[in-house]
Amino acid sequence: MNIELIREYCLSKPLATEDSAFGEDCVLLRVYGKIFAFLGLEHPDRVVLKCDPDRAIALRDRYEGICGAFHWNKKYWNEVHFDTDVPDEVILELVDHSLSEVLKKLPRKTREEYERLLRESR
Repeated sequence: MNIELIREYCLSKPLATEDSAFGEDCVLLRVYGKIFAFLGLEHPDRVVLKCDPDRAIALRDRYEGICGAFHWNKKYWNEVHFDTDVPDEVILELVDHSLSEVLKKLPRKTREEYERLLRESR
């Protein structure tokens, strides 16, 4: 896995956008204006992803390559390191999980609209 593949995967999601609101060395990936992934260009060997708190702890216990995200609320955000014991398939699934965690906090109507867009994009 690498930073460009993760960026492309995130941007392949319906309505996903990117910006550099935290500075030129950071890429924020959002849906409906909400961050679901963070890529730091100074550390291109990792991605920061939102996670269910209980799952976050289980993932940190299982994989050495997953830890609480530096400068993020460690209860909800994991830092996932590439080229560690975390399989690429798990990293991609964690991107999907992060997006899901963001979407479930949005209003029902917005979630339904997104689900419709997701079905149409398949």
